[in-house]
Amino acid sequence: MSSSPEPLDAERLLGGAARPLVIGIGGGGDVVGALATAEACRIYGGARPVLGGVTWERRPIDPAPGPRRVDEVDGAREIAPGVLAAGPETQVRGSGVRFAESRMAGVLGEEVLLIDPNRGARGVASGLAEAAHALGTDLLVFVDVGGDALAHGGEPGLASPLCDAVMLAAAALLAADGQPVLGAIFGPGCDGELTLAELETRLSEVAAAGGLAGARGLTPAVAARLREAAAVVPTEASAQSLRAFDGELGTTAIRRGRRTLRLSPVAALTVYFDVAVALRSAARLAAAVTDTTSIEAANDVLHGLGVRTELDLERAAAEE
Repeated sequence: MSSSPEPLDAERLLGGAARPLVIGIGGGGDVVGALATAEACRIYGGARPVLGGVTWERRPIDPAPGPRRVDEVDGAREIAPGVLAAGPETQVRGSGVRFAESRMAGVLGEEVLLIDPNRGARGVASGLAEAAHALGTDLLVFVDVGGDALAHGGEPGLASPLCDAVMLAAAALLAADGQPVLGAIFGPGCDGELTLAELETRLSEVAAAGGLAGARGLTPAVAARLREAAAVVPTEASAQSLRAFDGELGTTAIRRGRRTLRLSPVAALTVYFDVAVALRSAARLAAAVTDTTSIEAANDVLHGLGVRTELDLERAAAEE
């Protein structure tokens, strides 16, 4: 009779990692949320973390729809297919748009990874496996700010499911291939997409399936580092966690009033989970795009589920 696999323990994985690769998976300022995990590993575990994000900026920063391809990026070096090492001057060719990761590289004084999600879940997983080997990393942490990566697809506030789904699906593929992987939600509810009630339900679904791995709160030292980053890297969602850490409580608005969220001490947490279990339970959109090899294919899959994505919204805005 075979025994059940041992549940993932975030403290053991994070505490034992000497070189974790921590990736903000939703684009834009998600790299700031990822910094909370990376910085905690550095301060309290003596680790040498590598920070990363994706080549997809919010429309106010980069008006061109969708994520940038590797061949659209200047001032970075490719360390694996679809994975770039970005410095402070890394930018979009022609437009001069600087990525959040470029700004973060300036804050940290070291390169930050840029991952191109145009290659779909399988392409991202393949590139990250090669990058992890090249960098000598011993843990991959995929961080979503807010928690919409666990959406079912029908939540009224859901606005940016595509990038999260592709990246979380890639995380599950890496885990299935034997890589040590953790999923994470930084600042539950801070992106104003899923309500706290919806997010509690999604996390309970993951927990009931045996996939909740632990949680950590901000500390004064980690929060200080995030403040330094948030002063340079444009982010609204990640900044809400700092407001919560400072004791702000109640309803607030982001995205020029288009989204509301509730600030409470919960918003200063990072919740960790088993990505494979998440895809078998709450993360239905990520499960649906697992076999994709392009962002367009993933977008089509979500359309088939009746889900409108951030790529659709950006394309519609560009046509106005």
